[in-house]
Amino acid sequence: MEELHQLPIPLLVWYRENARTLPWRSDPTPYHVWVSEIMLQQTRVAAVLDYYRRFLEAAPDVAALAALPQDRLMKLWQGLGYYSRARNLQKAAEQIMSCHGGVFPNTYEAIRALPGVGDYTAGAVASIAFGLPVPAVDGNVLRVVARITGDSGDIASPAMKRRVSACLAQVIPLEAPGDFNQSLMELGATICLPNGAPLCEKCPVAALCRAFQESRTGELPVKAAKKARRVEEKTVYLIFHRDSVALRRRPDRGLLAGLWEYPNEPADGTDWLAQWGLYTPSLEKAGTGKHIFTHIEWHMTALIGELEGPALPEGWVWADREALRDTYALPNAFGCFARPVLDRLGHF
Repeated sequence: MEELHQLPIPLLVWYRENARTLPWRSDPTPYHVWVSEIMLQQTRVAAVLDYYRRFLEAAPDVAALAALPQDRLMKLWQGLGYYSRARNLQKAAEQIMSCHGGVFPNTYEAIRALPGVGDYTAGAVASIAFGLPVPAVDGNVLRVVARITGDSGDIASPAMKRRVSACLAQVIPLEAPGDFNQSLMELGATICLPNGAPLCEKCPVAALCRAFQESRTGELPVKAAKKARRVEEKTVYLIFHRDSVALRRRPDRGLLAGLWEYPNEPADGTDWLAQWGLYTPSLEKAGTGKHIFTHIEWHMTALIGELEGPALPEGWVWADREALRDTYALPNAFGCFARPVLDRLGHF
């Protein structure tokens, strides 16, 4: 991978002239970098910006995050998805408070030991916030390095990630490790795009790139096909009483743990209303929807009805339009049924 030894200078020059202005770059404290990196996992920068601002308003530091009520935390995260990220953020904040005296740890090993922090996030925080010369290898970086070096290894494999990390560790500039890591990420996010569509004519290191020189940008990087997702058929119950809709909290562990939801169960013919001890004079179909998770695909049919009385199973709640807006965090999976709910409750 001799091409990588020539990479730092032209890439750093390009980055310092072309880097996007982002709030966590303007004020790269360890807390800010950490929160932004967790939010940016599986999520585009444009989608994160408003969430980042609102999150810091509610939890401006580690102590505030550790003390944030869980429902408030989930509401702040609503719409970002991958909610385990938010729970791990708070667990890590609690660990920083109890084990580090409320001071963000300043070594790679201690950062890596925080809940929800992997090799990439630890490398990003350590290099950007503390100037430590450690690589930060995410999907963007893997794609960039695979193309530059002509590496046809599977970028989803641990072996490829270890190989790229080891090579970058040898060339990362000691005087600017954070900028170097961010320049690789920035190149992958804005120039060396996925799916065979890189903007090679704008690339500052095209002359070093084997994929460009050999017309192989459409072939690289190589990524093994994912396994087919499991499909689950579900019935979603939109149950109303006067100006409120029924919600229940999901279990504390597993998919969408701890979030609120419209009651739903497998579409297996069971009379779930009877199971719950509820009665509505009629149930009408209120639409269908699909939501894709990493390994599971939900195919949902919604039924809508009105209860004659307010009694609900233990742990369920009634939520009016203000409570849905301000208090209860519902996952995006149920966003396809927002219209029938809003039509009953009024817009908010």
